[in-house]
Amino acid sequence: MESNLLYEYNPWWEETYKTEDFLPRVGLQKKLSSLMTSKAVIFITGLRRVGKTTLMKLAIRELLTDGIKPNHIFYISMDDYLLQDHNILDVVNKYRELQRLPLDTKVYIFLDEITYQKDFRQQLKTLHDRTHCKIIASASSSSALRDQKGWLTGRERHLEVQPLQFEEFLLFKDIKVKKRDERLLNAYFEDYMQIGGMPEYVLTQDREYLTALLDDIIYKDIIAHHGIKNPQVIKDFFHLLMERAGKQISINKIANILGISPDTAKRYLTMFEETYLIYLVPRFGKTNEKIMSSKKIYAADLGIRHMFTGFRDKGAIFENAVFTMIMHKNPRYYCHEGIELDFITEDNILIEVKYNSDLNDKQLALFESVQASQKIIVRNFNDLSKISNIRD
Repeated sequence: MESNLLYEYNPWWEETYKTEDFLPRVGLQKKLSSLMTSKAVIFITGLRRVGKTTLMKLAIRELLTDGIKPNHIFYISMDDYLLQDHNILDVVNKYRELQRLPLDTKVYIFLDEITYQKDFRQQLKTLHDRTHCKIIASASSSSALRDQKGWLTGRERHLEVQPLQFEEFLLFKDIKVKKRDERLLNAYFEDYMQIGGMPEYVLTQDREYLTALLDDIIYKDIIAHHGIKNPQVIKDFFHLLMERAGKQISINKIANILGISPDTAKRYLTMFEETYLIYLVPRFGKTNEKIMSSKKIYAADLGIRHMFTGFRDKGAIFENAVFTMIMHKNPRYYCHEGIELDFITEDNILIEVKYNSDLNDKQLALFESVQASQKIIVRNFNDLSKISNIRD
């Protein structure tokens, strides 16, 4: 491999690193910074183009600001065509040789799209155990990250990058709302429910970009990766998923609509979950109840959902937005005798989302009877402040 390729990826080796174009994601930066002090390999995961590479570049800027020598920081994207004949160890050894850095000199190694490399976990274990380094790697598929042989057991940490939250959306849109104009936030939140939180799309609102991104994920990460022979079925399957976001999903119904077997439908559902396009929420209860009951489905990004469903059923869209705010709390839905409540979190907070409406008598009776550490009803944008208080 040519040394100039490594210089192209690491401009800070020769010049002041220009990062003016990188908008901050403060919450994620803090989480990543807290993980940087450990020896563990950090895997940054999430949707394609959700901001994993930007987060890496922001971390590099922070290291440089903290006084780490520029040539002690190495970044490379492992999906580069010019690296197809080189493994991770080859690339890192070339870097150390180029910069005259012995194995006992600590370096920071950023490996983007790590799953393009065969046996990447075994190679990372070798780097982790035999050299002095901190490894940060990114991946867009949870299935490709599975450690079936346990190469990195006890040696890894995960940080998932999600689409922009509303506060980040405002920052990316350069919207500043004064206290006296806070009533405008409701209108901006409706914009957010339509545009979503994919960073580039928030900045450009180029529908073709979002369409191309979705095609990229479906074709590369699902159809090509799994050898699917009928691409149209996969597209139709995802369309049905978006229409059902916020609802319990029936595998049998979807299988019947598409003319495929339930087992095939289950496999396809898992594929979409593994690419971070959707999230599945199980039922709260005993193990057999969770296994036997249908799961609820939510879109990872409201803008992608909007492409398929438009801005109808605002209640379901609003509920999806609430889910993205609390998903780190491992929410499940609560159901008793056919009456359903939206979420109960792992720390026993009960949340019901009723967009501009009220609970009916049966829902209210169930809501009041459930034993919970806290109970929250979210009816509108102003009520989201109740959710914000439990997000961290």
